[in-house]
Amino acid sequence: MVNSLVAYKGKAARIAGQNTHKFELEFADGSSRKVREKDFRFIHPEFAQVNDDDCAQADIAILDDFQEETLTLEEITEWLFDEYTAQSAWCTCVLVEDGLYFYWKKDRIYVRPAEQVASIQAKRDAEALEAQTLAHCVDNIANNIFDEQDLSYIQDIEKVALNQSKHAKILTHIGVENTPEAAYKLLLRLKYFEQTFNPYPSRHGIPNDVDIDTQMVEVERVDLTHLRSYAIDNADSNDADDAISIDADKIWIHIADVSSIVAPGSELDLYAQERASNLYLPDQILHMLPTSVTSICALGCGETSPALSFGFVMIDNQIQTIEVVHSTIKVTNISYDDADKILDSNEDFSKLQTVVESHKQYRASNGSIGLNLPRVDVRFKEGQIKISDQASSPSRELVAEMMVMAGRVIAQFAQDNDIVMPYAIQDEGDFSQETLDNKDNLSMSESFAATKCFKRSATSTKPLLHYGLGLNAYLRVTSPLRRYFDLLAHQQLSSFILGKPTLEKERIKEIIGITNAAMPSIGKTTRASNDHYKCLYLIQNPNWQGEGVVVDTRGDKALFMIPEIGMMTQIKFKTLPERDEKVLLKVGSVDLIERLVNFKPA
Repeated sequence: MVNSLVAYKGKAARIAGQNTHKFELEFADGSSRKVREKDFRFIHPEFAQVNDDDCAQADIAILDDFQEETLTLEEITEWLFDEYTAQSAWCTCVLVEDGLYFYWKKDRIYVRPAEQVASIQAKRDAEALEAQTLAHCVDNIANNIFDEQDLSYIQDIEKVALNQSKHAKILTHIGVENTPEAAYKLLLRLKYFEQTFNPYPSRHGIPNDVDIDTQMVEVERVDLTHLRSYAIDNADSNDADDAISIDADKIWIHIADVSSIVAPGSELDLYAQERASNLYLPDQILHMLPTSVTSICALGCGETSPALSFGFVMIDNQIQTIEVVHSTIKVTNISYDDADKILDSNEDFSKLQTVVESHKQYRASNGSIGLNLPRVDVRFKEGQIKISDQASSPSRELVAEMMVMAGRVIAQFAQDNDIVMPYAIQDEGDFSQETLDNKDNLSMSESFAATKCFKRSATSTKPLLHYGLGLNAYLRVTSPLRRYFDLLAHQQLSSFILGKPTLEKERIKEIIGITNAAMPSIGKTTRASNDHYKCLYLIQNPNWQGEGVVVDTRGDKALFMIPEIGMMTQIKFKTLPERDEKVLLKVGSVDLIERLVNFKPA
């Protein structure tokens, strides 16, 4: 075998010598290696310098009659090249190693059938095309562009950016991390995403709105159309879900009767459970229920409106004679601004104000505490970002307190009638006596410090204390179109007053768990969306300046609250400002991807 041509790991070699157990192979570059016989493949008994480039194009078709047969290397070489030389044998070996037409079966060669060859070739063609399109996309990305040919790769990146996939081949290929942040940054650079696009609902798995045909179930209703029922809301709102009335000493709070459409366990009910709550984002509203439900249930959309109405008498802040009925009401829609103008002159509003003020004092005497920290609304509409203080006015405060009263009233009604409910609870906070004594006059830094003293609110089937509201028991019942726990409470009330079975405690606990599981994503989406548009607002207004208020100091750093835009920042100082000191701030830099702003003194 000395001076034979052999193949070792894809390289041609000459057998230069042999001993009992090993053969010495000599390679074209002059190197040599001692190997066992089983480690190389015999090609031709006469060595010659061979070259892959010298392999003539073989006529593979000549072997059609040998499909699925096994031949020797010499036999196939003679068929393909008419002669068995070192070079022609080497070319056959190259073809076999390529694997398209043949493959080794020990020391013989199996001829693949035509359909198998076609399948392998099709796969190779597809891989070659993919490699070509991948290279095209890589080149384009390097130049910060993309075209239609790149879309499949760009859409893979989009899935990573929206947290719908953990990996995109193209990202790995160009050395970009497979993270939502890195993918999003790249798509912004390519202008596939505009800066105004909000990725966070998709990134946190918030379902899109879906249209579902709905209809209200007919129930016997009490006619309350003789009452003057006021739905006080924003001027641009057309989906009021609460209204208020007063009839002599009896107060009525009317709520959109969603439970007459959304029955427990129905398709709509499961739809609402999955979503848990409306999301009010700067660029859109994502609804807990299909908008068709709103169009049927919203108060004041027709001459009369169906409602679930709570009637009660309040004497010395004690609730008397609670009545819960399915009703028909006649609604007067009025904006907060217009309501403010007539609060004192309107007889109904004047009476309700008296009750409301007394109820606020009642809750304050029971320890209620609310912190007056700045809050802003962020809106993105028609390409413009607007950041404004959350509005406050006497009519808004009137409505808010009436809704708190409704929650207290129905909590008592549920307890009186043994109806299992999802109560909103909050343990007593860890406030200092000084904070409690001055809770109506806290500075901004004191209010900020007090936020850390609240206990986390929760939902329970037990009617326990709600410390922040100063109530022994409280139910959220005034927004069944927008919050699932309100809808669940309505379903229980509706079943009870219709004489139907209500859901048992274990089922309510199960639903609380399902709904609570959806809430973190809602909170993250809301916060991230607001921060995104705040950052974009500052990018669009690079010369912005605004007042920061020192709410805490940590070492050589001051923590600022910036009321105008609802943001916070920490700045290092040589000489620290005092708490509650106001400092004019400006923007240093903005990171839209991480939603971070670097502020500094102006």
